[in-house]
Amino acid sequence: MPLTIAQNLPAIEQLNNTYLISIDSYSAISLHGEEQSKYLQGQVTCDVNDATQNNLLVGAHCNAKGKVFGVFRLINRDNSHLLIQPNASIKDSLTELTKFGIFAKVTIEQASNLSFYALAGKQASTILQEVFDQVPDSLTPVVHAGSTTIAYIAGKQTRYILIDESNTLNEKLSQLSLTCYSEKVWNLLEIVEGFVQLNQNSSGEYVPQMLNLQAINGISFTKGCYLGQETVARMQYLGKNKRALFSLTTDTETPLSADESIEIKLGDNWRKAGDLLTSYQADNGHCYLQAVLSSELTEQTQLRLKSQPDAQVVIQALPYSLDRE
Repeated sequence: MPLTIAQNLPAIEQLNNTYLISIDSYSAISLHGEEQSKYLQGQVTCDVNDATQNNLLVGAHCNAKGKVFGVFRLINRDNSHLLIQPNASIKDSLTELTKFGIFAKVTIEQASNLSFYALAGKQASTILQEVFDQVPDSLTPVVHAGSTTIAYIAGKQTRYILIDESNTLNEKLSQLSLTCYSEKVWNLLEIVEGFVQLNQNSSGEYVPQMLNLQAINGISFTKGCYLGQETVARMQYLGKNKRALFSLTTDTETPLSADESIEIKLGDNWRKAGDLLTSYQADNGHCYLQAVLSSELTEQTQLRLKSQPDAQVVIQALPYSLDRE
């Protein structure tokens, strides 16, 4: 039996003490074969040679100009590399990886047989121990408990991604009797944690540093060549990047429009500030926004929603420093 999904959309402080999230918009690109690591190493920003059965890497897949197709979390499962990410960013990335993969001993495909759930909250670790013999942590971020893979996601809120076939996960998680939120709540947590959520419109638009990948160990500057490396390195060492990923909030009971944008006050005028990537609007009207804006903005910068000029937009602190390399 599938888990019942709660339809309410709480603000971050209204979330249950511990809860589940159905991440049904997520999937993964699977690479397996004799040359899976060698091939992927030349395609992505992270150092694939560091991948083991028990660690988790963050990385991006770029085109030749250094523009990001997708940002992923990389784990190993069943002798394959899995690039876990939203379905919305998989299509273009999969097409490009497959195009060049014909010259290597590797099979590249979407892992369509897997289901993804998250367990989050203060008691998440304790509850996991009731179901599984081993629970991942910051030192061992990925564990494999029978057919289920569990990945620990560090951040303000304790989070675990659980990966398995749908029937198996439903059977195990239904025993927990926890509220299961929709994938929108996962989007909320990613916004708060400053982990970019790309869609088909934003795929291929930004270099990794505009998405803060350098701040969360998503770029290796010591590995060998990979697609787009020249642009990424130039941005890092010549200081050419002038944009960054921001977490923002505003309050409005009016639904956000699909083409909503953020404006900045310059003198007596308002101008477009940058690109809104994703948003989460809680039932109480509190909105969480993720946008790529000028990296020189401060907390004193005046921002607003274009379609709702009275809705002031406030910059929120990220859980990491953008100066980190």
